[in-house]
Amino acid sequence: MTKKRPLEGIRILEVASMIFGPLAGQYLGDMGADVIKLEPPEGDLTRSIGPRRSPLMGAFFLTSNRSKRSIVVDLKKPEGQEVLMKLVGKTDVLLHSLRTPAANRLGLDYAKLSKDNPRLIYCHVTGYGDEGLYAGRPAYDDIIQAASGLADLQTVIAGQPRFVPTIIADKISGVHAAYAITMALLHRERTGEGQQVDVAMFETMAAFNMMEHQWGHAFEPPIAGMGYAPVATAARRPYKTKDGYLALLPYSDANWRRFFELAGEPQIMVDPRFTTFAARQKHFREVWDEIERQVARKTNAECLALLSSEDVPFSVVNALEDLPN
Repeated sequence: MTKKRPLEGIRILEVASMIFGPLAGQYLGDMGADVIKLEPPEGDLTRSIGPRRSPLMGAFFLTSNRSKRSIVVDLKKPEGQEVLMKLVGKTDVLLHSLRTPAANRLGLDYAKLSKDNPRLIYCHVTGYGDEGLYAGRPAYDDIIQAASGLADLQTVIAGQPRFVPTIIADKISGVHAAYAITMALLHRERTGEGQQVDVAMFETMAAFNMMEHQWGHAFEPPIAGMGYAPVATAARRPYKTKDGYLALLPYSDANWRRFFELAGEPQIMVDPRFTTFAARQKHFREVWDEIERQVARKTNAECLALLSSEDVPFSVVNALEDLPN
């Protein structure tokens, strides 16, 4: 018997392109929602990105549009706009990434739609939102990495701002949009009320970065600067073994005692720099130097043999090609 998924029976109309909005739709489709994706006659831009076996079925499109049905609707034509409005009237959730002037021209404003469908969840995904200094500006992943401080954080490693080599702003924002829509559906289940949900990439990623890096500015007035030093440093990197690399992070006192026992040097644990969690936080660079010294003596296989049966957090550094296996 197939297990019923939580969003079965929910219909979502997706009028979004590229990654942010479509990823949100994909996650909701994976949870059982019936996601109908509207595409222009030329198709979503991601259909042409990446390798493909069939025309307009590129890798990017396949990995961000799973669990959906696509239909072609030309929103530039009156008959296409008529189809759009008919679909909106029969949907639980409208998910769109159109900028506000374009949405209004099509009649996709929440005030109007909610009069005809008061249970509608209206989710608008944007770069900067509809209010504030940057409202309405176009944005893609690189732009938001720069605006949110993420690119600048790479300065500690590269010596100058760099983009993270994954479309992290699109992906994190897509998760947040799916989460926000799910919460709106829960609210509707309890109250019968629809609502408008706005998810902006900039706000999402600024909050994402500030979780640890707000640091002393979590207080008013600030009691220290910004930036969580143990992660904002070039010293934070995988450790070199004899034949590869290893990520290793003993955390608790018990983790550290066992690590030094396995290394054959249990006496190191009496060093006051390593004895307590607070001491290790203060002397994190010396702590990492000690791990590096221990790991450099062994091969990856030797590290695996020692650590696999132990309750010490670790992983070898996998290449992308290793992940399918």
